[in-house]
Amino acid sequence: MSCDYIQLANTGVQRLKPYEPGKPIEELQRELDIHDVLKLASNENPLGPSHKALDAARHALERVHLYPDGAGFELKAALAGQLGVDSDRLVLGNGSNDVLELVARAYLQPGDEAVFSEYAFAVYPLVTLACSAKPVQVESHLYGHDLAAMADAITERTRIVFLANPNNPTGTWFNDHALDAFLERVPEEVLVVLDEAYFEYVEESHYPDGLTRIQRYPNLVVTRTFSKIHGLAGLRVGYGVAHPQVADVLNRVRQPFNVNIPALAAAQAALGDSDHIENSKSENAAGLAQLAEGLAELGLEQIPSVANFVTFDCGGDCLPVYQALLREGVIVRPLGGYGLPNHLRVTVGTAPENERFLKALGRVLAR
Repeated sequence: MSCDYIQLANTGVQRLKPYEPGKPIEELQRELDIHDVLKLASNENPLGPSHKALDAARHALERVHLYPDGAGFELKAALAGQLGVDSDRLVLGNGSNDVLELVARAYLQPGDEAVFSEYAFAVYPLVTLACSAKPVQVESHLYGHDLAAMADAITERTRIVFLANPNNPTGTWFNDHALDAFLERVPEEVLVVLDEAYFEYVEESHYPDGLTRIQRYPNLVVTRTFSKIHGLAGLRVGYGVAHPQVADVLNRVRQPFNVNIPALAAAQAALGDSDHIENSKSENAAGLAQLAEGLAELGLEQIPSVANFVTFDCGGDCLPVYQALLREGVIVRPLGGYGLPNHLRVTVGTAPENERFLKALGRVLAR
């Protein structure tokens, strides 16, 4: 073959490495012939989805011969009512990840810059490079966002700043005063994308709700997902809330049927199941405490987390520990791709799942 098709791709895509998700259960079963597999790698809700969401999705299957409502009218109406925003501020996505990509596609051109933190979600540089724009990574502070330094990094070429609160994969967060001080410094023509995928789990009193700021800051875009506390990761549905003009622009580049019929129905039903949300939040809080105590007893340093996962330091290369845990039938997430080669991230499971992980980790470390 004389043609190099990689070199024909745009320059940003040539620099990309594919996103690496957590290892699937089926892959481990094939590789090691282990059938009792515990996956704590992808920050999924161990309680699963609401029964109301499942019932709605099953009922919606009867209509899958039809295209979905591309505008997502009913889900948007439900979101608008619950969030207290107008529907023209809403953009639906195939997961909130889709909304992040829409913002990049709509607002980044070659030569533009996007700013994000060290140890932040891998999709931020991915969507930036895919648009042949320049990723600007700002050094973190205590594994979290240094908002003052991020504001300093904004130049005349900056078009987007990506923030995650709480941050994945570190679980760190910034408070309302820090966010407001940052937003005051950002020029109006620079979009601030506030990724709140884990916001429902946070119990800190000074945690800022991005939606309370969208009227004051027209350049603010808040993204959220049904993949985490709602337990609908496999259906892929999320949303963004923005100024109506920004939402209009994003809807111009959005694929017309990017959220399928069962996902639309399940998400709408999930919104109304407050019991499931509260149960998931309570289970997660207990699980965070259980993991924190267990990791401390094993002598492992951890990054304090307010999300539904904990990142901890193995004290050396994490890959041998990761591989040994796989042989125990436990999947966690190595973070070398995030620049944290000594760290593993473990999702909060149910109490028995957390106990199984901690016992497996103890056996691995004792070898």
